[in-house]
Amino acid sequence: MFFHIKELQYEAKPMKPDPVFAVKLQEVLGGQYGEISVMMQYLMQGFNCRADKKYRDLLFDIGTEEIGHVEMLATMIARLLDDAPFEIQQNAYDMDPAVAAILGGTNPQHAIVGGLGAMAADAQGYPWNAKYIISSGNLLADFRANLNAESQGRLQVTRLYGMTDDPGVRDLLSFLIARDTYHQNQWYAAIKEIEEREKDIVVPSTFPRELEKQEVSHTLFNFSRGEESKKGRWAHGPSFDGHGEYKYEQPFAAGGAPILKPAPPEYHDTIAHDRNDED
Repeated sequence: MFFHIKELQYEAKPMKPDPVFAVKLQEVLGGQYGEISVMMQYLMQGFNCRADKKYRDLLFDIGTEEIGHVEMLATMIARLLDDAPFEIQQNAYDMDPAVAAILGGTNPQHAIVGGLGAMAADAQGYPWNAKYIISSGNLLADFRANLNAESQGRLQVTRLYGMTDDPGVRDLLSFLIARDTYHQNQWYAAIKEIEEREKDIVVPSTFPRELEKQEVSHTLFNFSRGEESKKGRWAHGPSFDGHGEYKYEQPFAAGGAPILKPAPPEYHDTIAHDRNDED
């Protein structure tokens, strides 16, 4: 059960209409790493969580907070669209191509489809997609995805901060940046705790090691020109998972060139003239 409290987690209002920046804000609302994505990702992980109750509770704490962030951004986008001169802009398009180019960053769907409201879409108008979210049931894998989502989200919000001089918009973005700072710390702490509990950093830790080709489990192959990569910690010394030693080697081909049999006639593939290739 969810309750909606009719108050924003943080109040911020723009100084003036700005339909161009409203389009840019759509990215951190409905983009791949936007607030809709993290909201749905954390809640789905929470709904499906079979692990310790503290992890389930954590997912619901943060997922529910993200619902509020969606509302905050949607409200800011709507306020940026308030009194936005769409008709004046249309006249400018008709009269002056140079002005049309400058104002081309607006999204007419904000007026036509959204009725001066935010949409579940990114800055290009591409609709939000449930494929953006990850909920595997393995919390170590999922929490790493969560850390990445918060890192990418914070990066995008900080870039947006530099794209506006509106103090009200910056105030909201500053709040969101701070929350992303904590969320990165929080997911990192949860990741470390699970790694220590499972005594492994590899996902899944329950897969039997003897079933993998252990001779290549800790090898960096030099698949690009140059050897600078061998200077990293990932190329020498004990492996961080505690199960081997990192190695740096030149790549090798252990198999021959692949040759496929001709397809049956009913598939109408290209006729294989050189039958000797089948051997």
